[in-house]
Amino acid sequence: MHVRELFDLSGCTAIVTGGTGLYGTPMAEALAEAGAHVIIASRNKSRCLEWAAELVDRGLKASGESYDQGSEESILAFSERVLEQQGSVDILVNNSVGRSMSGYAAPLDDWRRSMEVNATGLFTISRAFLDPMMKREKGTIINIGSVQGVVAPDFSNYAGTNMTTPPDYQFHKHGLVGLTKYLAAWAGPHGVRVNAISPGGYNPEVAHEPFLSQYNRRVFLGRMAEYDDIKGVVLFLASEASRYITGQNIVLDGGYCA
Repeated sequence: MHVRELFDLSGCTAIVTGGTGLYGTPMAEALAEAGAHVIIASRNKSRCLEWAAELVDRGLKASGESYDQGSEESILAFSERVLEQQGSVDILVNNSVGRSMSGYAAPLDDWRRSMEVNATGLFTISRAFLDPMMKREKGTIINIGSVQGVVAPDFSNYAGTNMTTPPDYQFHKHGLVGLTKYLAAWAGPHGVRVNAISPGGYNPEVAHEPFLSQYNRRVFLGRMAEYDDIKGVVLFLASEASRYITGQNIVLDGGYCA
């Protein structure tokens, strides 16, 4: 197979949850540019429809959907709706995340809401699309984690700011990597691959000092990730170019964790 064919997603259907967010936007664009019909999904259907329309205006294939990852009923209705409309889903990018907890001292109810979306919801939507993939013996799931699921937080990054990283984010991003490995082992015999991407800091255009400099000081490449940096790795894992890779977590951090 020619190398260009390995990266070609023509005829594939892909879902990107949280598809209008900082990472979701370039990932949805990348999969559409590679030929897939991309379903952009989040709680905000109007934003999903707007981003899908922009891609369609460029001659790409995209549509917008909505669902609530904190609701099993909403997730199952979403999966049934998409599978009825499309027939099958080849690629699921689990990028949605709930950020209900503000810091260590936040109320426990914030922790519980976080787990409903980021743990229970993640498993629910994965299983809803994984089961049909296993029946077809074809498909791939890409879970979007974080460097916060690979290493402990460096609180010195936040010195002199009103920013921090809450404990629930560490918990569920570490759990996401473990779930990725579990699902890869479960689905592998049925021809379905499951991998994760753990990005580091992103979008220096909106990052403020002194956080930006304090973060970049420990990045080998000396900068945060930019818009195009996520596109190649998500296409790689979505395509036949990674057909023998499963159960892996690719750290996309410019050397931060190293």
